Amino acid sequence: MALIAVLWIVAALSVLVIGMTKTVRQQIRVASTLQEEVSGQAIGEAAIVLALQAMQTRTEPMRASTRAPVAFGGIEVEVEAMPLDGLISLNGASVPLLATLLQNAGGLDAGRAQALAQVMVEWRDQRPAVDPTAPGGANVSARRFEAVEDLLLVPGVDYPLYARLRNLVTADMTGGDRVNPMAAPAEVVGVLAGGNAAVVDRILGSRGTNQPGVDTSGLNAAFTGGGGGDHYRLIARVPLGTGKILLLTRDVALGAGYSRTAPWRILGGDRQIIVSGA
Repeated sequence: MALIAVLWIVAALSVLVIGMTKTVRQQIRVASTLQEEVSGQAIGEAAIVLALQAMQTRTEPMRASTRAPVAFGGIEVEVEAMPLDGLISLNGASVPLLATLLQNAGGLDAGRAQALAQVMVEWRDQRPAVDPTAPGGANVSARRFEAVEDLLLVPGVDYPLYARLRNLVTADMTGGDRVNPMAAPAEVVGVLAGGNAAVVDRILGSRGTNQPGVDTSGLNAAFTGGGGGDHYRLIARVPLGTGKILLLTRDVALGAGYSRTAPWRILGGDRQIIVSGA
């Protein structure tokens, strides 16, 4: 009986040791991953700052998206700079443009897209119910979208729809009912083209050649225009270990008038980990 008890104790201790070993290994992997992501974010932030410094030396505003490698700490980071007017402004887009967005990118039918676009415009233009004769009452402004996440406050917008639209719109442009097709990502060009994939491929292919005079005749002329603003989106692709890439996004207002401490102001940002090649 004593021998059996000893064997049971040894077995229990073995299971305990194995469990503790597995837990320690998991914690080491988690700590290593966190360290890698923190280091990658610091490198990405530095690459974006270097890219912003280079953008300040330009003699004219950037009108089209550009990509260039930026080296920092012995690591080469690809940084994409895109004028924000290549996205659809939640605070400036008209009902027809929002309806086209909801139909082509959001997957809604024409009737529902039109109705929801009208609701979005009414939501952003609504003013608080205050007495206009009260102090400051006459100067109360419309609600407006303060962040892209405010889409979830609009009646009729659920999370799946928000997820499909979030990378195609911006709340940092105070106005602008037109989109710059030279800076627009492929999904937004698809919206402007009414879902015509051939037009999208032609325009993106022409933009890639860096030749002037890109033919945009296949896009809705009522929705296109702009170019030459001072609000940009910068995306740094930082290579991590094990085939992963950190996508660090920063929306920036470039100009000394936007900040007292730096020649630009960070409006917002995002980060995500993707698998290399995605």
